Amino acid sequence: MATTQYLFAGFGGQGILFSGKFLAYKGLTEDKQVSWLPSYGPEMRGGTASCSVILSDTPVGSPIVSKPDVLVAMNLPSLDKYEDSVVSGGTIFVDSALIERKVKRTDVTVYYIPATKLASDNGMPTLANMIIVGKILKELGGYNEETVNAALKKVISAKRADMLETNLKAMTIGANN
Repeated sequence: MATTQYLFAGFGGQGILFSGKFLAYKGLTEDKQVSWLPSYGPEMRGGTASCSVILSDTPVGSPIVSKPDVLVAMNLPSLDKYEDSVVSGGTIFVDSALIERKVKRTDVTVYYIPATKLASDNGMPTLANMIIVGKILKELGGYNEETVNAALKKVISAKRADMLETNLKAMTIGANN
């Protein structure tokens, strides 16, 4: 892996920033050069929120991701906004429970994961984001139990420590779908 640029996008409350922060911490535990750039503001409560993550073997020059290698679209406005920016040969992960349309491009790999439905069906309605992260790690490689646990322990607050196992379960569900 030289450099991989990720863009997570969805609406406020879907855990977009948490997903990106998890991936960034996972990169740090693997001695990668990392950039994490959340984008939130007035759109955070219902509009499109996004988070850029860059993982690299070499220093990251800019935190801006304008041509992501990997796009995670958790709602239709996000897919509409960012689909065309993904590099040719890149990968798009779509929450198919919330996005009915198919990706129009034929030069990218696409995974349709009904993450919101899977999260709801498994009693973890707030973890659709981590179901998709589990799918990302399975499909793109990089699932390492030690670094996943270390990263989760960093991003889950002490008062929510009981959520560690639930997050791991969500990631396993994503990896198996």
